Amino acid sequence: MQKKFLFNLALILLLNVIVKPFYILGIDAEVQNQVGTAQYGLYFSLLNLSFLFNMFLDFGIVNYNTRNIAQHPNLLSSYFSKLSSIRILLFGFYLSILLLVGFFIGYKPDQLYLLLLLAINQCIVASIQFLRSNITGLHWFKTEAMLSVLDRLLLIIFCSLLLWSNLFSQHITIEWFIYAQMLAYTLTFFTALFVLKNEIKPFHFKLSKTITTSLLKQSFPYALLIFLMFIYNRIDSIMLERILPNGEIQAGIYAQGFRYLDAINMFALLFAGLLLPIYARLLKQKESIYQMVEIPIRLLIGGSLIISITCFYHAEFIMGLRYQHFVVESALPFAILILSFIPISFTYIFGTALTANGSLKALNWMAIAGVILNISLNLIFIPKLEAYGAAIATLITQFFTALVQIIIAYKIFQFKINTKLLFGMVGFTFLLWGINSDYIFHYQYAAPRFILTLMGSIFGLFFFRIIKISTLIQFLKKAFKEKSVKES
Repeated sequence: MQKKFLFNLALILLLNVIVKPFYILGIDAEVQNQVGTAQYGLYFSLLNLSFLFNMFLDFGIVNYNTRNIAQHPNLLSSYFSKLSSIRILLFGFYLSILLLVGFFIGYKPDQLYLLLLLAINQCIVASIQFLRSNITGLHWFKTEAMLSVLDRLLLIIFCSLLLWSNLFSQHITIEWFIYAQMLAYTLTFFTALFVLKNEIKPFHFKLSKTITTSLLKQSFPYALLIFLMFIYNRIDSIMLERILPNGEIQAGIYAQGFRYLDAINMFALLFAGLLLPIYARLLKQKESIYQMVEIPIRLLIGGSLIISITCFYHAEFIMGLRYQHFVVESALPFAILILSFIPISFTYIFGTALTANGSLKALNWMAIAGVILNISLNLIFIPKLEAYGAAIATLITQFFTALVQIIIAYKIFQFKINTKLLFGMVGFTFLLWGINSDYIFHYQYAAPRFILTLMGSIFGLFFFRIIKISTLIQFLKKAFKEKSVKES
């Protein structure tokens, strides 16, 4: 069973690590290069607005369905129509509220049209996730792994033709990019539907009062948390585009730095996906989760410190590797944004532990405070500092929300502070600031310095005993054991 899990885990990680970052940094970034910063900035703000109300597209249906199908596979056929009927109502509500919000904050008809297209794409993506939840519940993990990246693979193919082939006389536009997404998502949806064709009956609109009431009651606190976290994570670009006279350009500049943060976050998100079932099982068995919190701190926080501080010092070099426009202007916002990966990593650890514990009331109050803080800071900083100000607001908000979650977790779980690890982290942080500064490594070219600082940083992880090989092996064994129990 452990060998089966290891293969599944390796397959999922390999596919996600190769495909999704390549799409973000290869395709998505090139689209911005070709359509221009202003046009992409408008698209980025509209895309984030479509993300804000994603809670209405799912409302916990995916988790509810995965859990029930895993326990009772024979219910898939009857659940499919009932849950799909709920989703149709949610889609209508989502589209209505999103377009109303877009209208009231002043988007023009052509911009509302783009918002509608993006909203339809979100509905298709949510439908794919629902179909995948059935496949996961049936334990078809290899199929699930392939479907998890199929839309991105198709997008890479379609957009590569639009970006670099001679098949089209015109350059790519934002509309074409959105249409390519729609085609890729639609093909993925029908592929997933075809995979399940023998497991489901023809669809009939059928609302179940029992399932609907149970779903809404169970999922509302979690859905509210996701909604609030989306606000303080995604509203920056919307406020940039709406507040400033050159808002589209500033949103595009902000997007150039945010794209790198988004790509790196995928690795941490996969890490959190491993932690949730481990924490849930330990808490159910009334066991301490301290050890399984400390190990991720060593692995994830150690890595986030290296990435964030190294990128902070080499921001302009990194921006210049991928972008053709506004390289200098985007370097400073990126340098600040990438530092937020440190508190985000803490959130993936402590927030996941609190979620597994069911501490959603505390998390929702934390998220409400985060929303108020982030919007207030953006209103103060954006008019004066533009994209740089939005990045500062993000960094402060992420550190605040991470700190609150750490305090709540230490209070609930009664953790003790590991002073040896704490001092090791402090020493390691000073080492990183030192070896990245021009005072120690000063080369004419940024590339060799970048490589040398990474090598020095990795050495520091082991020198300060942040990471030990035995620690990594211990974590993987625990993850394998948990996944094996879950599959059996």
